[in-house]
Amino acid sequence: MRPLTVLSIAYPLAPVGPDAAGGSEQILTLLDRALVRGGHCSVVIAPEGSRTEGVLIPARLPQCTLDDQVRAAAEQRYRPLIHRALDRWSFDLVHMHSLDFHAYLPPPGVPVLATLHLPLDWYPNWIFQETRSDFWLQCVSASQQSRCPAGAPVLPYIENGVPLEGLRTAVRRRSYALALGRICPEKGFHLALDAAAEASTPLLLAGQIFPYRAHHDYFRGELMPRLDGRCRRFIGPAGLARKRRLLAGARCLLVPSLVPETSSLVAMEALACGTPVIAFPSGALPDIVEHGRTGFIVENAHQMAQAIRESARIHPEVCRQAARRRFSADRMIAEYLCLYERLVSHVRAREARAGSSGSDRYGLVTTGP
Repeated sequence: MRPLTVLSIAYPLAPVGPDAAGGSEQILTLLDRALVRGGHCSVVIAPEGSRTEGVLIPARLPQCTLDDQVRAAAEQRYRPLIHRALDRWSFDLVHMHSLDFHAYLPPPGVPVLATLHLPLDWYPNWIFQETRSDFWLQCVSASQQSRCPAGAPVLPYIENGVPLEGLRTAVRRRSYALALGRICPEKGFHLALDAAAEASTPLLLAGQIFPYRAHHDYFRGELMPRLDGRCRRFIGPAGLARKRRLLAGARCLLVPSLVPETSSLVAMEALACGTPVIAFPSGALPDIVEHGRTGFIVENAHQMAQAIRESARIHPEVCRQAARRRFSADRMIAEYLCLYERLVSHVRAREARAGSSGSDRYGLVTTGP
């Protein structure tokens, strides 16, 4: 593969790096590292406090409650940073990872790939009808792609992966259940606490509370009354090393999501640690968890409590084998780098045929589910 120059653009309100809480930030971090170590040029626009191996162009991160006005101001700050980066480097591809990428799309003329890390109905409908040249959407699971509208410029999905080697640890298995992720209403952690209480099982809740009013209200109103500081505890954010220890030591991971998850890195990480996953049938979760083999798919908190009691019969090595077979970050990275090369080669070939219609663009595209 010839050296590429890639601009990656993160969500403007969440720093990227190995200890990032969000899935899109973690995937961007893995791709940035792979580009640099593969001899490519990686440039990343992300909030200050981010950690990258490529060139970081930092944007100011507001230190206040996050709301629509703050988000709009952050989007506004991104636009000149993107233009300055385009003036300084000759990019082969811009890869956008953010929910609000549509608010600061680069001008036509540079190829743009937008990975949709979140549920499709969180994005504006018009992005699925965008007809500008050299613009592609891409999903992260078969479940998510099946929900795409017909005719959208959607490439074949690339399933997420996690760094399997980095999740190896000799931590001893303990009796607690674990729930881990962003602390917000759609993650349903109050139901995990209810299930653990019904199962008479200790539960550790780990995660970051971003400064959104709704997230803090959820923590105070729904989670704090269910925490007792002894059997059911909130232990705050978990960076990579701490997360690995928590996952490896847990009897099971609880994922009671109330939205159609496009993927679940924490479920993949748990399986890589040999820890079974108990999840609601939300989005891609039934594709990640093999019911009765690597965990259980349940419908409500009562069934989750029953599954907690049964989790000991799931063999850790079966979970690890499933993760090695399906959820390797190396596999994911190789697929992305291959896609980068295909998109860049496609654009270069079309430019070489000056005067062509460019109608072959859709030869790369899966038009709808």
